[in-house]
Amino acid sequence: MNFYLKKIVFLVLFCTLIGCKKTETAEVAKTAIAKNSIEYASGLSIVKQEGYSVVTVTNPWPEANKNFTYVLKEKDVNVPDSLKSYTTIQVPLNSVVVTSTTNIPFLEMLEVESKLVGFPHTDYISSKKTRALIDKGAVKNVGQNEKLNIEQLIALAPDLIVTFGVDNNNPTLHNLKKSGLNVFIQGDWMEQSPLGKAEWIKLYGALFGKEEKAKELFDKIVLSYNQSKKLVASKQVTSSVLYGSMYQDLWYVAKGNSWVAQFIKDAQANYLWENLKGTGSEGLSFEKVLDKAKTADFWIATSSFKSLDELGKSNPHYSEFDSFKKKTIYTFEAKMGATGGTIYYELSPSRPDLVLKDYIKIFHPDALPSYEFTFATKLN
Repeated sequence: MNFYLKKIVFLVLFCTLIGCKKTETAEVAKTAIAKNSIEYASGLSIVKQEGYSVVTVTNPWPEANKNFTYVLKEKDVNVPDSLKSYTTIQVPLNSVVVTSTTNIPFLEMLEVESKLVGFPHTDYISSKKTRALIDKGAVKNVGQNEKLNIEQLIALAPDLIVTFGVDNNNPTLHNLKKSGLNVFIQGDWMEQSPLGKAEWIKLYGALFGKEEKAKELFDKIVLSYNQSKKLVASKQVTSSVLYGSMYQDLWYVAKGNSWVAQFIKDAQANYLWENLKGTGSEGLSFEKVLDKAKTADFWIATSSFKSLDELGKSNPHYSEFDSFKKKTIYTFEAKMGATGGTIYYELSPSRPDLVLKDYIKIFHPDALPSYEFTFATKLN
């Protein structure tokens, strides 16, 4: 009798173990074959499953040596054992701290700005809607990006802190995690595709349980961007474009694979450094820039100056450019929020369609006769 009893117990346990193994294998396989919902962003992957999402951030900063994977799970949902080694975040979030102004439009577009409880150096925020929350004390100033106020963050106890790193040495990030705070490292600022930057709204859709709303908003931006491109697609590329300004002893020009270069290309103009490989910018001497761009038709200046007089006083050699003499200089950085934040820095990554329209209005004003600049200002 004991022999048969033991045999039955063995068979039950064996079948149970086999069943568990098959279930776990199926879960892992399901995760592996599920579709990534990201189309344009190169540094973000979101794989949606029933009750949870697997989010992977690649290339979070230059020369990063690791990726970051997170599991966003709904309450009372069990995730496969194969995913339990990753940081788990319960969603939808009820409170959040973000550390870049570029995140603010995403929160507002998804109508979850009231979930924001902290931000470093709140004066940088320009949006009137979020500034109203700051003014009434709903959003606390939590220090500086380089030195966040850990004690204040612990007291706020947000569900999540969404932040970023600039290199592999991030003591602030280490201290946040060491203090028991939930931290999400994002890399939207590393994206060089205009639509790639904007697609990070889908991350916030996943964090706040608004995936469908995020997709709907992003799809409208893509449609608007592509429709704007079509407006000038058949136009001749005749205008040459200088970009940048002097900073100390160097003139920083955007490289040919940067998002600035992409905007100028999509707006059907000839960016003079389009063949300079790479992303980001490169510092050149004034003489090199003048030699190449003296006769440029347009100059997109990286400054907050509002007039040619202000620009000229900052560097008398600027007057040597034909674009200065012809008064064809524009800047995207002159419009400020109530407390001094630059509107372009905050809003442009989430609305590349509006940035493109500004560039088209500069180079081909007849294509958008009734459109008024969102960001750009002509220096008069």
